[in-house]
Amino acid sequence: MSNSLIKQTARIVSIFIFAGLISCNTNVEQKNFDDWLVDGQQRKAEITLLDGKEIQMDNGLIRRSFILSPNLACFDFTNLMTGEQMLRTVMPEARIILNGKTYQIGGLSGQQERGFFRKEWLDDMKSSHEDFQYQSYEIGEITPHFPTKTVFWTGHKKDASGKKVSFSYIHPDFENLILKVHYEIFDDLPLMGKYLTLENTGKESIHINQVVNEILGIVEEESAVVGSTEKMKKPHQLYIENNFAFNNAMHAELSSQTTHWKPDSSYTSQVNYELRTPSILEVYPERGIGIDLKPRENFQSIRTYELVLDSYDRERNGLARRKMYRALAPWTLQNPIFMHLVSKNDEEVRTAIDQCVATGYEALILSFGSHINMEDISPENISRWKDLADYAHDKGIKIGGYSLFSSRKISDEHDVISPLTGKPGGAFFGNAPCMASQWGLDYLDKLRFFFENTGFDIFENDGPYPGDVCASTTHPGHEGLHDSQWVQINLQKSLYQWMNARGIYINAPDWYFLDGTHKIALGYREVNFSLPRERQKILNRQNIHDGTWEKTPSMGWGFVPLTAYHGGGADAVLEPLSEHLEDYRQLMMQYYGAGVQACYRGPRLYDTEETKAVVISVIDWYKKYRDILNADIIRLRRADGRDWDGWMHVDPQGREKALVMLFNPTKEPMSKDLVIPLYYTGLNDKASISVEGKNKNSYALNQKQEVTLRVDIPADGYTWFVVE
Repeated sequence: MSNSLIKQTARIVSIFIFAGLISCNTNVEQKNFDDWLVDGQQRKAEITLLDGKEIQMDNGLIRRSFILSPNLACFDFTNLMTGEQMLRTVMPEARIILNGKTYQIGGLSGQQERGFFRKEWLDDMKSSHEDFQYQSYEIGEITPHFPTKTVFWTGHKKDASGKKVSFSYIHPDFENLILKVHYEIFDDLPLMGKYLTLENTGKESIHINQVVNEILGIVEEESAVVGSTEKMKKPHQLYIENNFAFNNAMHAELSSQTTHWKPDSSYTSQVNYELRTPSILEVYPERGIGIDLKPRENFQSIRTYELVLDSYDRERNGLARRKMYRALAPWTLQNPIFMHLVSKNDEEVRTAIDQCVATGYEALILSFGSHINMEDISPENISRWKDLADYAHDKGIKIGGYSLFSSRKISDEHDVISPLTGKPGGAFFGNAPCMASQWGLDYLDKLRFFFENTGFDIFENDGPYPGDVCASTTHPGHEGLHDSQWVQINLQKSLYQWMNARGIYINAPDWYFLDGTHKIALGYREVNFSLPRERQKILNRQNIHDGTWEKTPSMGWGFVPLTAYHGGGADAVLEPLSEHLEDYRQLMMQYYGAGVQACYRGPRLYDTEETKAVVISVIDWYKKYRDILNADIIRLRRADGRDWDGWMHVDPQGREKALVMLFNPTKEPMSKDLVIPLYYTGLNDKASISVEGKNKNSYALNQKQEVTLRVDIPADGYTWFVVE
């Protein structure tokens, strides 16, 4: 048995042990041997030319291979973690519609059997002169897609690295068009990126109708004799994400707009009688591109990322995705401690800044309903907010504000026009301005001017929602319906990337992470914050449990209504703060104990010295354990109001390997023996554990790398412990 196969088998066995699926009497020191999520080993990406006719991309976790002649084609995409081949057939590398005509890019034809592929079949496969033809390749290093700057506390420790190969193609119909397909393979991750670029070096414009930047003939997930493409399971081992996502779902899969699983009618040996098995992956924006590429202009397609999974375990796959975000969007690991101020005048802003300084808070955001207006760029308004920003900065506090874009009506002239009625309305939230209208273009300019001239550090953007198409033919930023979606989302991206390059932190309400935003809601229902505090505490913990499967703690925000929000009575709010100290303390401990920043929305952080002391104690605790509290969460038990619940942060490369938060929602104290799984801490045989920072003791781990602890949790309270 080869060394690579021995390592692969050992790693798979370790996963099964963690899941409790099999028992094993091997030495516990080897349980997490060769597990990329735990072991911290380097797995460097390599791109190699083989025998002058193949390009191979490999990092020990995944491999993708291309034949270069008679045209470039991918014939191998292997999950090296499981040994599974993911491709069943050769497909074009991409597809493009230019000036209304469809062209395949790369690929070979002539494969007879589409259920599996043998490499020797390549000798008999042909290239069509109708397709874009491969010309050359260039290998380099992965580089950032846009500049970014970090000015807030961050959990980011290492920049993403890896290799990139760019394949150039030509076509006789477009002698002055430089077309390249770019592939990225990352170090230490089973992750590939892909995108397409065009450069028009000629004197005539080229209309880009559509770009399909990925086409893969994937091994199917199941054998269903009958059943529709929509209802059958999609191939599981390949998770797809790209930077063209929106839906207001605050959830990656539901926000995806470009991942399309399709049947393959040429795959005649599949078991589905109607040939409807979802077995072709195509990635493209549903509504197309619709723009003219003018002379000397460049175009970049959406960027697609393909994360290869090694398990059906939801927690394990969530860890893989979170590690992907840490590499692709490291700016999201910034996690400032901020207050959400509701203000009526400048003096309240100064008071809140002073309270931030006194309690250890790091930033202040003027919430919706406050007296800030970023669209007012008059000298008087700019001077006013610059003075307040200077006041905050002099005291070491960052400052930001809220701006509404969507769900508002500007005018018939500037709102999006429905393609169904030809009138304003029909947007995601009824009425909304078009970002490519004159008002929308001015809005972007005003925001840039405001931030440049006030020195503000944080932008909280309500909207935009780029799914809103616009049928107007008079807006200066787009031609009509055909290009409205693509133009609007790229205007929005340019704003976010401009801000990120200047270190401006961005809260936005949709899945714009890959283009520069930092934070989104965990997922919440606004009216829940008008419910009694007792219910809010449990519902908040459910939100934390459910909202961190795919997001790191720093990527999500929660909510604490210090004053009334969406109605509710006195039992829903915390003001007067001094009269609800234990609820205030626990709500802070829940969120900070999850590494999640909440919007503490109200006029102040404290009202008495006793309240101030409570806030300081929680913030000091959070800062002491900040690294581990911003590490990934492993779920222990979801809150249900009936028994204990909690979660655990893990960091196998950190000083603290884990921090566990446990809660008791009942009116009686709890004393329980709990089994805590420590596989993802990287610990093998023993762990040092201290309860609430006291009485550190050593515990032996069992063969599943679990520890059994006697835990006491006070009534309607919480406890925590650290694992080293």
